[in-house]
Amino acid sequence: MQRWPVLLFLAWVCLLFFAGIGLFMSGFLLTRIELASSSSCSDPLVPPPWERQSLPPGSCWAPQRFSKAVLVIIDALRFEFAHFNPAEANPLPYENKLSFLHHLATSQPRHARLYRFRADPPTATMQRIKGLTTGSLPTFIDVGSNFATYAIQEDNLLAQLGQNGRRVVFMGDDTWEGLFPKKFFRSYFFPSFNVKDLHTVDDGILQHLYPTVDSGEWDVLIAHFLGVDHCGHKHGPDHPEMAKKLTQMNEMLRSLVDHLGNDTLLLVAGDHGMTQTGDHGGDSEKEVNAALFVYSKTPLFSTGLPEEPETVPQVNLVPTVALLLGVPIPYSNIGEVIAELFSGDGDAVSAALQQLSVYHINAKQVDRFLHSYSLVAQDLPADQLQRLRELFSSTVEEHTRLLAQVQGATLVPAELESRLGSLIGRFQLYLREARAVCTQSWARFHPLRMVGGCTLIATSCLLCYVASELAAASDSFYRSCLLYPLLWSLVVAVLLGLARAFTQEGLDILLVSSWAAAASQMGFFWYWWGRHPKRTHLVGGQPPLASVGLRQRLRACLGLAFPMGILLFRCGAMFSDSFVVAEARVAPFLLASLVMLLVGKLHWDGHLTVPEGPKQQLLGFSSYRREIWYLLCLMATLLVCVRLSGFFHQCREEIPQCQPSLFLSPLASLRNTRAKNLFYLLCVALLAGLVYAVRSWLRHYGNLNSSDPLVLFVRWGFPLVALCIACYWAVASSADDSLGKLQELVQVAVVVFPWAVYGLASVGLLLLLCNPMTVFAKDTRESAGSIVTPYLGVPSSEVDFLHVIPQIYKRMQESQKSRLEQGSCRATVAAYGLGSVYSAALVIALTLLGFLLMLLHSERLSLAFLLLFLEAFVLLHIHARARGLAGDAGHQPIFPAIHWNAAFVGFHLDHSTNLLPAVLVGANTFASHILFAVGCPLLLLWPFVCEMPSSQKRKPKKEPREELQEVEEHMMEMRLRESPEKFSAALLQLGLKYLFVLGTQLLACVCAAMILRRHLMVWKVFAPKFLFESLGFVVSSICLLLGISLVMRVDCAVSTWFSQLQLR
Repeated sequence: MQRWPVLLFLAWVCLLFFAGIGLFMSGFLLTRIELASSSSCSDPLVPPPWERQSLPPGSCWAPQRFSKAVLVIIDALRFEFAHFNPAEANPLPYENKLSFLHHLATSQPRHARLYRFRADPPTATMQRIKGLTTGSLPTFIDVGSNFATYAIQEDNLLAQLGQNGRRVVFMGDDTWEGLFPKKFFRSYFFPSFNVKDLHTVDDGILQHLYPTVDSGEWDVLIAHFLGVDHCGHKHGPDHPEMAKKLTQMNEMLRSLVDHLGNDTLLLVAGDHGMTQTGDHGGDSEKEVNAALFVYSKTPLFSTGLPEEPETVPQVNLVPTVALLLGVPIPYSNIGEVIAELFSGDGDAVSAALQQLSVYHINAKQVDRFLHSYSLVAQDLPADQLQRLRELFSSTVEEHTRLLAQVQGATLVPAELESRLGSLIGRFQLYLREARAVCTQSWARFHPLRMVGGCTLIATSCLLCYVASELAAASDSFYRSCLLYPLLWSLVVAVLLGLARAFTQEGLDILLVSSWAAAASQMGFFWYWWGRHPKRTHLVGGQPPLASVGLRQRLRACLGLAFPMGILLFRCGAMFSDSFVVAEARVAPFLLASLVMLLVGKLHWDGHLTVPEGPKQQLLGFSSYRREIWYLLCLMATLLVCVRLSGFFHQCREEIPQCQPSLFLSPLASLRNTRAKNLFYLLCVALLAGLVYAVRSWLRHYGNLNSSDPLVLFVRWGFPLVALCIACYWAVASSADDSLGKLQELVQVAVVVFPWAVYGLASVGLLLLLCNPMTVFAKDTRESAGSIVTPYLGVPSSEVDFLHVIPQIYKRMQESQKSRLEQGSCRATVAAYGLGSVYSAALVIALTLLGFLLMLLHSERLSLAFLLLFLEAFVLLHIHARARGLAGDAGHQPIFPAIHWNAAFVGFHLDHSTNLLPAVLVGANTFASHILFAVGCPLLLLWPFVCEMPSSQKRKPKKEPREELQEVEEHMMEMRLRESPEKFSAALLQLGLKYLFVLGTQLLACVCAAMILRRHLMVWKVFAPKFLFESLGFVVSSICLLLGISLVMRVDCAVSTWFSQLQLR
């Protein structure tokens, strides 16, 4: 077998796809330009003064109202968590727990107020922190930076506070450390990514909060609590732990208010909300609807509480806090001040004039930013900018005239109030329309890179198809077709590198790799066209069309058109947002329909019936082969599995009536102890059933007979791994219920058992790589010698009489052996498990991977994994039967569906690097991609494995020589070794077809994202679908290479085994 050329060819094709994905991403997911400019006190943004306005010393742009401020961020504080409803008799665990906020708002209505705090998607913590400090909007791609935060370079509120001599103290989420390195006067950071840890961050803050407030060595204090967010991730909002955590926050706020002075502003805010399952990251109503509570011991508001809380965008907090503290508004802010906080204690006219003053400053700052940004980026619509500029100019002029009239006292109070209200409305209109323009336009695209990436992916799909057809026609083409593309790509890369060096420009690695990939594709097609000119119009090197009958040609075309049509139909549906939303329900239906259609097609073609004769006409149903009943049973099993898989569904926000599956939540979220125990026993039983099924399959095909280390590991290691997983499920589901010293033991066990699974699975995979042979050889070529003593006459005693029986058996054995030798059927070596040695290695690898992936999911998803394995087994059998006759796991392509807690299975503390949690979360998200890609070679191997059952059917008795010859015909997977070149070509063809199918779906997602980039649902539906499809393709292609590499490792071991056998 040609092993390395096949792997290198497939790796090269994967790199072509990777280059196309990278090039398209660089054009589709560009971040907006961050301006380096910064605001300062000397900027000419102060409005014209009026008679009762004065700017105190030390204030910038507007009079300072507070000398200190405390910002308490309660991560994932949804508005419903902070809102208090006295009429609720039986509140849910997350309702009416922050009663102190309601007490302050009702008892001091001019001092406190609750707002709906509207977050901009994506609702990930890092992006929300950026919005809360810069007043700008993070771009879509920033959501991927939650694993690796980078420092904020553009002007922000913390930078302005530092430049103006304010001391900022921070405590809590260590995400701030990466965003604002060395920006704090004092800081207390705590690890934040472990979503299973509810108390470390909050307890650390409470340890430092009150002493720091009392010390007075601060001007702005920021405390970022994470317990509520982590409780939502771990248990969901409707859980008693959430009630405990919110009650703790309520008591914290009650104590904090007692420590505050009269010159201090208190802000309690949530950075985002959470879904009903406790997740966030998307743009559903519950995710973007956070809470903001404002309080001061001095009066803030000129009016009482409104009937309904007002909605405030999160970016509005930045200009409001900046002007209240007397510092400049950050340069890139597009938020609008919360005007009622600037009303003061005067009459209505005085309050309106003060609000008008801060609106004027705010509007000037936004206008300056839009002007500077439009000169650099050129991506804001010119006509809308002109209209905004005209609105701003006319409003400022009107404001100047009004202030002149106020100073001249030429207006009556009624007319003045009316004009003030109108002018405030015009400033509000300008600020809100400016924000809307930025929101709509900050999806900056690079059309050339998008088209280039789409073209690379499309040509890679074409290359996969052409190369797979060539692999079917020629067994060794890939060895000669690989050299020229690599040389072309190397030459282009060197030329581009030299050109960049001579022009002294920075080397764009992504662009160079894309050009190199395109050059290698051209090299392949050039070589193929020149070497095989006659095949350019043929399919797979078939004979000329003139020599083929019309019916055969139509049949060949239809045979290709049907699967290609189904694939293209599914790809075309990617352009529909409703299909992408409902894809989780459509895909199982499509799978079941295709299986039924396959059986119908086989029957239509006559492959399920025996040629009819006089006897067959009398037998009726007996004319059907036995395979039809087997196929019908397989199809019924598959339909049942598909139906059961519907219970493991994740809901999207676009389907409001949908309720998420209960199986997605961990057992720890169940409050009913009896239900928890029953589910646990069911999960353990399913895990044990999987181990039993795998071992039974291996024993059936003779792969558990030897005493090699791998076989011993399968016998004893598999049950031990299952036991460790079951123990981990037990301690993880009861970790919150244990007390005292038992709690410490549980915390240790939660780490030890996953590490035991990681270690055992790693040992199993290493044994599989070192010696993947699961064959037991019994050598009978040498005679065992005489087993009885010679016959010495009539037995004289009972002992001698008993000696006659083995002697007779010996004579019978010698007689049978002589008959075999006369028929040239002499027995040599009996090898148990050799016919399924390739499949056995893949089954063992898939089981070990299944154990690891089950560990990263919640306990009740073990049923989903069992269904996944059962569906794969049934589909392989249907594939094998059809070939012989004819000749998810609860994930959605949305960010809230990502199970972040998988990053801490086996880890009690935070990670020291971002790579490991990214790998664990990726393995959880793309579990089905991993299993199916690694098991892809089974599509080639399974039909050979299924030869064995067909040889055991009842057949008429034949001579011994005929029987042995017939047994030798069923060599199963050893048939592949009869022609190593064809085996290599078949593996290559299988890999290329798998990449072609995945690449075609990826191409459809890329085209949909590119064509519909201005669609209303692009960032909600098409962009997440493209990202998940791209990452899934990368994971699948890497796992496909690993699966084929394992098959080749087994083939190498089999060759060594045969070589050693011949030397005996």
